[in-house]
Amino acid sequence: MNDPHKLTEHTLADVWADLQAHTKAGITLQPDAYRLAFADPEFLLRRETRGMRMQLEMLKPDLDQSGLGIENTVVVFGSARFLAPDAAAQILRDALANGDAAGIAVGERHVRNAIYYEQARLFAHLVAGHSARLPRKDRIYICTGGGPGIMEAANRGAHEMGVPTIGLNITLPHEQSANPYVTPSLSFKFHYFALRKMHFMIRAKAMVAFPGGFGTLDELFEIITLVQTQKANALPIILFGVDYWKRLVNFDLLVEEGVISAQDMDLLTFTDDPRQAWETIRAFYQLDIG
Repeated sequence: MNDPHKLTEHTLADVWADLQAHTKAGITLQPDAYRLAFADPEFLLRRETRGMRMQLEMLKPDLDQSGLGIENTVVVFGSARFLAPDAAAQILRDALANGDAAGIAVGERHVRNAIYYEQARLFAHLVAGHSARLPRKDRIYICTGGGPGIMEAANRGAHEMGVPTIGLNITLPHEQSANPYVTPSLSFKFHYFALRKMHFMIRAKAMVAFPGGFGTLDELFEIITLVQTQKANALPIILFGVDYWKRLVNFDLLVEEGVISAQDMDLLTFTDDPRQAWETIRAFYQLDIG
């Protein structure tokens, strides 16, 4: 008679296949002292094993990207709520047809912000076009949070140029899926925001922040702080959408009140032009654009 506890006779693939089968069948696994530790979800999800989970979340995307020769990225942040121009225009047309005043206002806002979607896409075209003609070790890849909006636009721009593109997604209360333009082998999912942000910085050679909300601000100011305090190497930090950023943050006030130095403003570049954003990066690294 076969002993069901002789897991040493199973391959690792068998172990994980068993776990998957239980999950698909909606069967909750019960704690089992005899189950291999690495194949024991109850054990891996304990509070005491959090450090192991964090280490694994740090290691997996790093190994996968290194294995594909990806060492340099341009990270693009921005609102997940901005729509592509055609989708925004359709919302406005529908609202106008219905005579819905509130809907018209929303549609007009979508159309206005869709400009940023298109600019993010065009910026990614420039980066990917440069990368496509280089040896793999010298390529610069577009990396985003992997979601919709500006993230989708940047991944889309690189994808349209036939270049692999990276998405670092995050589990959220309302499930967020990777956008369809992320290269499947470079589509990663995170639980910990902190680990995700570390991965943004590990390979980043530049950071471009389009208009966005709390998440964009969180990512932007963490990177500014790391560079300001020399915890990270200097790199171009580009704020795309001059009017938006200067209305949102009174940078001059920060200097006037002495909470940052005037030289700290040199860390930032403001622009409304995708080509100028790329030129800033190109000049910083003295890249030949051919």
